[in-house]
Amino acid sequence: MDSGRRGARPGGFPQAPVPAGLLRALGVSSHTGLLDRCFSDRTTTGSTEWQRHYATARALLGEEGGLTEVLPGVLVHGCDVGAWINRQREHAVWTKLLPEQRQRLEALGLTPLPAVPARKTASTAGAFERGVLALKQYRARTGTVTVPRAHIETVVIDGQEHPIKLGVFLTNSKTRRAKLAADKLAVLAALGLDWAA
Repeated sequence: MDSGRRGARPGGFPQAPVPAGLLRALGVSSHTGLLDRCFSDRTTTGSTEWQRHYATARALLGEEGGLTEVLPGVLVHGCDVGAWINRQREHAVWTKLLPEQRQRLEALGLTPLPAVPARKTASTAGAFERGVLALKQYRARTGTVTVPRAHIETVVIDGQEHPIKLGVFLTNSKTRRAKLAADKLAVLAALGLDWAA
């Protein structure tokens, strides 16, 4: 008895055609093999999206003979394989992968990138100190602490020039004066800012 549905099995659901290239990439020969493979891996390799990207990466790397340098923007079946591979290799991501996922990536010749040391950013205390230095320099040059909002003062620290948006620094400091520590307010008041006293 014909169910009238293409690819339907008696008592089953219709099967969507699966491209032969995808079946080869996954190492299976039929739709049934694909289902078996998908459901057997389901609990051990993470999300369906991860599995899809892994399968496309494996297909690409297999075709390229073990090439492990895939640049972002390389699309295979609509997946940006290069960006996905680079993301998986990042130290922070690699450490969060399941052991099975790491093993699969290592089998492709992929290894984690070394941990990137945290970038040194200017702390709020450093930014405040640079702002105070710029204000001192501006006051010494002009004799006033009335600074136009758009003014940028260039200060030299350790032989390097730093452009300081002095007008913005003062406006922000004044706006946030209730949150500033007492010692910072005292420094600003000593420079002649009435609102800091």
